[in-house]
Amino acid sequence: MKTIGLISATYSGNGFGGLTKNRTLASLPFCGRYRLIDFALSNMVNSGIKTVGVITPYNSGSLIDHIGTGSPWSLDRKSGGLFLMPGSVYGVQTGESRFLMRDMIENRMFLERDDADYVIVTGSSDVYNMSFEPLIKAHQESGKDVTAVYMKVPKGEKYKGYFFDMDMSGKVTSINSKARGWSNYFMECFIINREYMLKFLDWFKALEYMDMFQLMKKNLDTVDMGTYEFKGYLGKVSDTQDYLKVSQDMCVHEIRNEVFNNKERMIYTKTQDEAPAFYTPGSDVRNSIISTGCRIEGTVENSIIFRSVNIGKGAVVKDSIIMMHVDIGDGAMLDNVIADKYVKVSDRVKIEGDVDEPVIIPKSMHV
Repeated sequence: MKTIGLISATYSGNGFGGLTKNRTLASLPFCGRYRLIDFALSNMVNSGIKTVGVITPYNSGSLIDHIGTGSPWSLDRKSGGLFLMPGSVYGVQTGESRFLMRDMIENRMFLERDDADYVIVTGSSDVYNMSFEPLIKAHQESGKDVTAVYMKVPKGEKYKGYFFDMDMSGKVTSINSKARGWSNYFMECFIINREYMLKFLDWFKALEYMDMFQLMKKNLDTVDMGTYEFKGYLGKVSDTQDYLKVSQDMCVHEIRNEVFNNKERMIYTKTQDEAPAFYTPGSDVRNSIISTGCRIEGTVENSIIFRSVNIGKGAVVKDSIIMMHVDIGDGAMLDNVIADKYVKVSDRVKIEGDVDEPVIIPKSMHV
């Protein structure tokens, strides 16, 4: 059965400060060399999906620059390939909204001109490595209109989004916005019959200002929704605290191996070659990810250091994310800090945040 992919990148959220002022959340740099959208794109192509549409927001410059023609994901094809489609962040009703009906309706031609049986629809900001092939098979065998991907999570009240109640067969009986204790958490990913999706857009076109999944939630008596459980690592990036935590998760050997070191399901990204990182005598790096092109003269601990970062003598960087082309002066100290690109930190400057409220240094700022 033929399946195509549709990725929504039109949402951002208010919890990222200056990090998403001039970029969409989908293009937020991650783990030294990637962008968040790389995971959605890689999951698609690693599952044999050769036609992928990306709905882009108004501030899509950095996203389009990163994706380009789709070459890193082998989506620069004559048949199928990558489709960048216009969308809007205006009219989103809730903070959990990911699949705005207006965006789907305005880009329905993407669905109409293809002969695919199914469409996998995902968000663009979650970090996980998943094969969609078992999902496609399970959906086909179930005969459902929609199959939503979920994960069992402890302390569901700490998660933002939707939670499922299900019967013994896995059919969704209710969808809730709040949960307590162990919960079935919706991963903002579902597979839907293409013809059914077109009909759904027609039925609810007058409610274009609403979220597609929210409409499904309100109409479970007519939407036959099944479920598929994902049992791997899921990194939710909903705000700066999540961004820092999920980034630091990549320093954990087992998590990093699951996400990045699967030879059958690589995470692809735009290539930018640099010289290897250089560590001077006396430098000290512990439990961190250091990218190419860096010069490390100080101490780095539990941190993600992007390309071409200079960390001066006696400088200490702990529990932080330092993006591309940042200069940290001699004797400076950064703790729980997220420094955007081209930041310059002067000698002996001390910046200290908190795990629940990291300090964000906006792009190109000198401190």
